[in-house]
Amino acid sequence: MKKKTFYTELSYALGLIIMAFAASFTEKADFGMSMVVAPAYILHLKVSQYLPWFTFGVAEYAFQGVLILLIVIIMRKFKLSYLFSFVTAVLYGTLLDCAMKIVSFLPEDTVVLRIVWYLLGTVLCSFAVSLFFHTYIAPEAYELIVKEFSQKFNCNINKLKTAYDCASVALGIIMSFCFFGFGVFKGVGIGTVLCAACNGFLIGRFSKLLEKHFEFKNRFNLEKYFN
Repeated sequence: MKKKTFYTELSYALGLIIMAFAASFTEKADFGMSMVVAPAYILHLKVSQYLPWFTFGVAEYAFQGVLILLIVIIMRKFKLSYLFSFVTAVLYGTLLDCAMKIVSFLPEDTVVLRIVWYLLGTVLCSFAVSLFFHTYIAPEAYELIVKEFSQKFNCNINKLKTAYDCASVALGIIMSFCFFGFGVFKGVGIGTVLCAACNGFLIGRFSKLLEKHFEFKNRFNLEKYFN
């Protein structure tokens, strides 16, 4: 069977949109956010109490901006791809706020509905990440920091990714305790744990499915600007 062409730029655009809705559905379920976005979500919950304009989307690119600054400090250099990564974060944050408004109209008054939204959010998140794996355009800071540090310190990228995910969960718990009181879990919960357990498997399955049916090609010759 001949594979159909799937442009990597389209993979990037679809990944951003799907990821925004994935986070919105997960927030709607209220079982805990995914491990990497939990700190940004908790930051949004706290700061928005005083600054209503500090939405989830704004918190995302503010937090990712800090991560990119951390990358620059530790790597001791600045690359154009770091700037593009922040642009990706801003685009994602803007789409996230739009998705949050759309998803807000959906019902959430039963546990069954919340489970449905959680499952949908988890599956969409994994599918979005698999799309990002098939594009050259600079990823969000969450993926960029793992990629850059693994290269600098010659670490296994999969092990470093696991370590980063665990660190994100720990940071989320610490932020929740500091902002809302000891023993209060905001943004982290059973859903966070389940996402951590199945996310890698789902990403792998979606990647294999995509590669089975599509051949990923660049539509524009821009890859040199993102390295």
